[in-house]
Formats: sequence, C-alpha cells, structure tokens
Amino acid sequence: MEPVYWLGLFILLLGIELFTMGLTTIWFAGGAIAAMAANMLGANIWLQCGIFLAVSFLLLLFTRPFAVRYVNRRHVRTNVDELIGKEAYVTERIDNLHSTGKAQLNGLEWTARTASDAGQIEAGKTVTVSAIEGVKLIVKEKEK
Repeated sequence: MEPVYWLGLFILLLGIELFTMGLTTIWFAGGAIAAMAANMLGANIWLQCGIFLAVSFLLLLFTRPFAVRYVNRRHVRTNVDELIGKEAYVTERIDNLHSTGKAQLNGLEWTARTASDAGQIEAGKTVTVSAIEGVKLIVKEKEK
C-alpha cells in the first residue's frame, strides 16, 4: 500500500506545481517518485523517507539554478518596474533642497528628484530614471 501513498504525494505535488507554476514543488515530486521506486525494491519506510529527502534536495540544489535561469527567461517586468532605465523629460526644474521638480514619462507627469541630495537639473533636459520611491521618479542626468 505504501507505493500508493508515494504516488499520491507525487500527484499532489505535481498538481500544486501545475497550479502555481512557481518551480516550488517539482523537486519534491521527483523525490516522491524515487521513494516509490525504493519501496517497490523492498526498502523500509525510513530508507524511503531518506531517499525522498535526499533526492528532493539534490534536485533542488543542482537543477533549480538552471531552471530559474532558463525556464522563466521571458519574465516581463510590470508596472513601475518597467519605468526604471527609461528616459524622461524634465518639465520643471528639479531641486532636492527646495523639494521641486517634475518630469514627464510615457505621457504622464511625475514628481521628480535627483539621486544626490544637493542635485539640481534644469527644465528641458532629458534624464534617466534610476529608481522610483513612492510616487517620485529618482533621476540622473542622461549621460552623453
């Protein structure tokens, strides 16, 4: 009856993986199959559990870096993350000391500040977005 438990665990873990697509439980599903094979070869329950843990962690250790690097290659940044690195146009002089400055990006006007505390950038310049803090663009002058 023990092979059925390992098979059930495999199916459960595989189902969770298919539902989440997060590469979280697939490694343990492989361990469950290895433990089921050990059971069918006559291993006792402690050896089966040891094989389950060992195979799971070995799969996790050796294949996860490859899978993360190559399986989710087309991950698209969304929302504000997509704005970092883009160019914006300064519409109002940016002066961190006086808390002033605006920049236009993708047709929207944003409050803008420079990355350095004493930074100033004149209106009409093109800047690069280096970060976003709350609703403010953190910008630096575009390198020539």
